[in-house]
Amino acid sequence: MHGPLDLSGPIRKPHSGGKPKQLVVLLHGYGSDGNDLIGLAPHWAQLMPDAEFVAPNAPYPCDMAPFGRQWFSLADDPSVSRLPAVRSAAALLDAFLDDALAARGLADSQMAMVGFSQGTMMSLFVALRRANPPAAVVGYSGALIGPEELAREIRSRPPVLLVHGDADPVVPYSELGWAQKTLSELGVPVTVETRPRLSHSIDERGLMLGGRFLARCFSVEPATP
Repeated sequence: MHGPLDLSGPIRKPHSGGKPKQLVVLLHGYGSDGNDLIGLAPHWAQLMPDAEFVAPNAPYPCDMAPFGRQWFSLADDPSVSRLPAVRSAAALLDAFLDDALAARGLADSQMAMVGFSQGTMMSLFVALRRANPPAAVVGYSGALIGPEELAREIRSRPPVLLVHGDADPVVPYSELGWAQKTLSELGVPVTVETRPRLSHSIDERGLMLGGRFLARCFSVEPATP
């Protein structure tokens, strides 16, 4: 797909220099783009030397800023459901994932999804509805969109790690508890980590936990005490 809805973004090839054995898809937040989240790749490349990292750009220009991209609009009346817009973006993201896996000869079980903020919302929405579960989902500073619909629509239950700062002024910290409760009730293995005094961002511990979680789910974690 090309043009305004083209999701292509920066890529970081495997640290090993070989063919990718895993694919890590990094989904950025509102008003950002793939160049932001691809910055996670160097932190995790040695943990997963055979993983390729891709950071697609969200499909739409940000409607509340002169730059950046968005997966769905935040400009609408908050009382109006964002679910239709999320579903539209999810369909585009699903197609991107299918193409990315096919191009590398990989299966869903060799893919992980990592999101920040709105990217976390998209990661959870898409991963739990795919016919085949990804290896893992890591979400930073996000939320679970459409929990009532998820109970009817869930198809996959990949292991999930959610990390959230308790001083987040953008996405309320309370979303972490709601997501944990809903996912647990639906049989999704979910791990949560509260980062004290952290605002809307990712800190060093969050980075470390995310990398080790991915490596463990890909079964490439080095043997450590």
